[in-house]
Amino acid sequence: MCGIVAVLADPACGPIFEALKTLQHRGQDAAGIVTDDNGRLSMRKDNGMVDAVFGKEHLALLGGSAGIGHVRYPTAGTSSCAEAQPFYVNSPFGIALAHNGNLVNTEALSQELRKELRHINTNSDSEVLLNIFAAALARSIRQRTKGQQEVSEMAPLPSELLDAVRDVMRRCVGGYAVCMLVAGYGLVCFRDPNGIRPLSYGRRKPEGAEGAADAPWEWMVASESGTLTALGFELVGDVNPGSAVLLPRADRSCTSHDCLPADLPVAPLHAPCVFEYVYFARPDSVLDGVSVYRTRLRMGEKLAQNILRHVRPPPRQTPLSARVHALHSHACELARAHTRTRARLEKGTRTRPRNQPR
Repeated sequence: MCGIVAVLADPACGPIFEALKTLQHRGQDAAGIVTDDNGRLSMRKDNGMVDAVFGKEHLALLGGSAGIGHVRYPTAGTSSCAEAQPFYVNSPFGIALAHNGNLVNTEALSQELRKELRHINTNSDSEVLLNIFAAALARSIRQRTKGQQEVSEMAPLPSELLDAVRDVMRRCVGGYAVCMLVAGYGLVCFRDPNGIRPLSYGRRKPEGAEGAADAPWEWMVASESGTLTALGFELVGDVNPGSAVLLPRADRSCTSHDCLPADLPVAPLHAPCVFEYVYFARPDSVLDGVSVYRTRLRMGEKLAQNILRHVRPPPRQTPLSARVHALHSHACELARAHTRTRARLEKGTRTRPRNQPR
């Protein structure tokens, strides 16, 4: 479990920093931000909480109008600061990645990448996913520039980025929500075909230009909708399973694209992780159109109905669902005790306080 965010705004660093603080519950092991300032990427990442990793002196150096951020809870690899995200590769263009999820075929993919002469420096499945994307994008660029004697500075075409996303979905098995920063282009955000990990996006007008119709939108993509609403972004929707959202920096537009490969052996089913609703996500978030708060209430009520007859006393756990179960169970127990006491009184028997000696 991790928290990821991508922002298209000027400047981008402030909203990313604030977003990471609202996502701190998703990871306290490490935090990182990468921004793009006219093609120059700036990075700060380290082990620790968000406020400990980023001081004013660090944020001042993270300039630019596009960026991504990450808070890490290590479920793969190690806790080394070398595996703090975002990850970065310099070719093609310069690409940084923030990833939430787990791949189950990491070892096989690592061996394939070594045969393609790509270097994997950590045990992180996120670095593998980044290199899968970068290798696919590089192939598309080589095909487009084949036969050209000189290749001047260029940016990737949207079709090339989407083809690279399709290659990731074709080769990577597991759950992943991804935010990528491509130098000279902008943001590429996508979700695995089964929609295991959540990803929402929204927009707002810049501060001071809320009423200006011609003011460009600021965009944010984040693990949870609660982050968007907490920072004043209007929720547009969820990134659909097997889809990608492109956010070019040049015109600050936002387009959603279906990236499911046509040759997938099995049609994917929407299978979001149930622990997002049980424990991971903020109660004020709405994931795939389902309220986390209301879901926990309903799960607590169902839990109370199912195990009230077998559990004494009610379990003392922290999730909202368990608290609802405890309240329901306690209320039922009080009602039963009242009924038993009334029955004894009607029979003329005296009820002795539990702590009174015989």
